[in-house]
Amino acid sequence: MSIQLWVSSNGNDGWDGTESRPFATLEKARDTIRQLRHKGEATDQPIEVTIVGTIELHQPLLLDELDSGTQSSPVIYKGADGSSICGGVRITNFEPVANRDVLAAMDEKARDNVVQADLKVLGITDFGPPIEGGVELFFNDVPMTLSRWPNEGFTKIVGLVDNKPFKQVHWGIPGDYVGDIIYDGDRPSRWLKETDPWVHGYWFWDWSDQKHRIAEIDVDRSVIKVAPPYHTYGYRPGQYFYAFNLLSEIDTPGEWYLDRENGLLYLWPPDDIESSKVVVSVVDKAIVAKSVSHVHLDNLLIENTRGGAIDISDSDDVTISDCLVRNVGGYGINVQGGSRCIIRGCELHGIGQYGITITGGDRVTLAAANHQVLECHIHGYGRITRMYSPAIGINGVGNRIANCLIHDAPHVAILFSGNEHIIEYSEIHHVCQESNDAGAIYAGRDWSMRGTQIRHNYLHDIVGFENKGCMGVYLDDFYCGTAIYGNVFKNVSSAAFVGGGRDNRIHSNLFTDCNPCIHLDARGENWAKEYFREGHTELLDKLNAVNYKSDYYARYPGLASVFDGSNLGHPTGNRFNSNVGIGGVWEDIEDGAAPGNEFNDNTVTNDYSLLITDPETDVPGLTAAAYEATGLKPIPTDRIGLGKVADQGV
Repeated sequence: MSIQLWVSSNGNDGWDGTESRPFATLEKARDTIRQLRHKGEATDQPIEVTIVGTIELHQPLLLDELDSGTQSSPVIYKGADGSSICGGVRITNFEPVANRDVLAAMDEKARDNVVQADLKVLGITDFGPPIEGGVELFFNDVPMTLSRWPNEGFTKIVGLVDNKPFKQVHWGIPGDYVGDIIYDGDRPSRWLKETDPWVHGYWFWDWSDQKHRIAEIDVDRSVIKVAPPYHTYGYRPGQYFYAFNLLSEIDTPGEWYLDRENGLLYLWPPDDIESSKVVVSVVDKAIVAKSVSHVHLDNLLIENTRGGAIDISDSDDVTISDCLVRNVGGYGINVQGGSRCIIRGCELHGIGQYGITITGGDRVTLAAANHQVLECHIHGYGRITRMYSPAIGINGVGNRIANCLIHDAPHVAILFSGNEHIIEYSEIHHVCQESNDAGAIYAGRDWSMRGTQIRHNYLHDIVGFENKGCMGVYLDDFYCGTAIYGNVFKNVSSAAFVGGGRDNRIHSNLFTDCNPCIHLDARGENWAKEYFREGHTELLDKLNAVNYKSDYYARYPGLASVFDGSNLGHPTGNRFNSNVGIGGVWEDIEDGAAPGNEFNDNTVTNDYSLLITDPETDVPGLTAAAYEATGLKPIPTDRIGLGKVADQGV
């Protein structure tokens, strides 16, 4: 038995919340549950709130400790099939564009196709910026493209005005700290009358982007001057950018532009406007829960927020299951602090920033939080904030990712930091598609973060922007104490990458057509040796922050005395054992990096007859004879993918 409440798009908060007389708002259901708890009428049975139809939010649903359930009496918010929680407003007042000046500013082929809508008439007056956090447009549940040039991809920087030239310290690459960009062709001459033009570029490195407002266009010198603050790393020729938020660049179906001064939205609809659903995002977040416990969110569709969809902080035993989060401008699901929160069976796509982040556990005592992300399908994320917006971020101590499918994104799949996480049985492909020197699974620059296991995953078709190369598992800048085992890497530029770190174990993996399969360098002895010079304390400060000489950290042998020896920049204690590499390039070991590390019992061959592909999962493995000859244990491919593994502690 359970207590049943109902919320419907056809409801009324003056009704009693039954199925025939549902409430209209989630807040009314929440407050009713509080009253039942206060009266002692809901202490020994679940309380279920069923959502019917499309609930348009005017503000986030806020939950706190008063809204908690118990183990025997959880509070459950669940969606009926076909229902949704919408952070946007539907636009129905489109009409032809009549203003002659606006028509003259448009591309000629757009003039008979673009329609306009007055958002102020609908009560929408806060538009936000044309970058992160601003209004967005969705047409039949698909994000539309804020008008831009070129329509896809990028154009290149052909030169720079020498205002403040420099050479990059490690590699000697020339650049300029001032964003006066020389462009090719005459396209920017169309933008001279634009009121708020912007550019978005990868100005110096392929993993660091920034959006700039255009301050001035000098057509005589073919120079775009961007408005400060300038990019931290500067600018250099050959890097890539595009321009956006330009009325004059609506030249293809699906592009749109907002005149923020007058509140007029212009759209070239990709389909019949009268029979289509057109929504603009308005509300910042959908559900915000702080200090709650035993709350379940089940089968919810959450969409069209400007910021995040679900925000959980300092909460225990919260479950988010079988939910769909799509078309939001910020993150999908954010769990910060607390313990034992589970995100299971959810799909996230069209996400502006990261998909899911779980953070919890005590890094001083190494107490685990036991948060888990299970059986989730995350794709098309990093839509607005392109770099360092992972499908899943896992931080703190003792959390777990299992059986997830991640693909199609501009940058990383999983960012991890902290200690003793498990990342397992997941498939990752076609990520890092707009970046280089990046990793599908990435961590870096902290000697205290140890104990994570990356095991039994399938990483494939990860080659970087313009096939320039990136990493599968990237242990960057001296990252230590990570185990990478039982994984399958196929067609990955640099599969298992150790960037100068210590005590990592890479064993029992299968590499096919990777270039290279394994990498080890001694950057701390050459271009990154500044981290070990007297006065540079970043690594030591991070160790001291967690009291690395305490009994808790004694589980990591040698860590307490790590600064007692000489030659701190040399990587030691790494073990590359019992792996199989077929095709591609086996190793990239920097000169002088090998001493103090193990490379044993690895099988390297070009004999593809050793491979066999699982007919159900399409995951490559070795033939039975090859497993016997190499001594590897078979990869349990039946558990790679969605829905294969149950809850467990980490």
